[in-house]
Amino acid sequence: MSNSLKAGDAKLSASDIRDRLADTSMPQDPLRIVMPRSLQKWPADVRSRLATNLKPAGVLIPIIEHEDMLSVLLTRRSSALRYHASQVSFPGGRMDPGDPDIRATALRETWEEVGIEPAEVDIAGYLEPTPTITGYAVTAVVGIIRSGIELRIDPCEVDRAFEVPLAYLLDASNQRASEREFEGRRVPIVEFRFAEERIWGATANILLNLRERLARNHRNSDL
Repeated sequence: MSNSLKAGDAKLSASDIRDRLADTSMPQDPLRIVMPRSLQKWPADVRSRLATNLKPAGVLIPIIEHEDMLSVLLTRRSSALRYHASQVSFPGGRMDPGDPDIRATALRETWEEVGIEPAEVDIAGYLEPTPTITGYAVTAVVGIIRSGIELRIDPCEVDRAFEVPLAYLLDASNQRASEREFEGRRVPIVEFRFAEERIWGATANILLNLRERLARNHRNSDL
């Protein structure tokens, strides 16, 4: 049975998102990763290295609740950054010693990068930690945010922020199979193209995980 949403099923409301993520909880161990389905075709030795010596990080999937639709807020990272410069990502970053938990990390980083205050985020659920090629275990926190919030972009971290309709990202027909070179080998990846933006890497993997979770819980609710 496929963990995917059809185009018609992808037109979810904020209440649907909350309901389908109601059984999720913040990971007690942010380093206990689950290998994404999209990485399972990578060579076993590469997957093994991806799963070792990880540092905890948290990102927010900010779902904007407009009157007629939901959208996902994404950022284009600053071109001056050392890692992943100019790539599309969620707001977020590494866990600091002062963060009480990984949720606090995601909310703090979101506030620092795009100016959305923690009190403006309605936490809907969590995805399991997933590894990145730069050595992080990333927990995605799903948050509902009302439309009309004014962003305050930190230019040291973010070149710009933009929105993509959630329905577009949840429709499997909009994903593309591609490849990238990693450690001298070609490995398969998934990407999305929206307007002039290319969404790939860990960000695309997290979006696929979100879609699978929403689809799985949709089926369970129908049993």
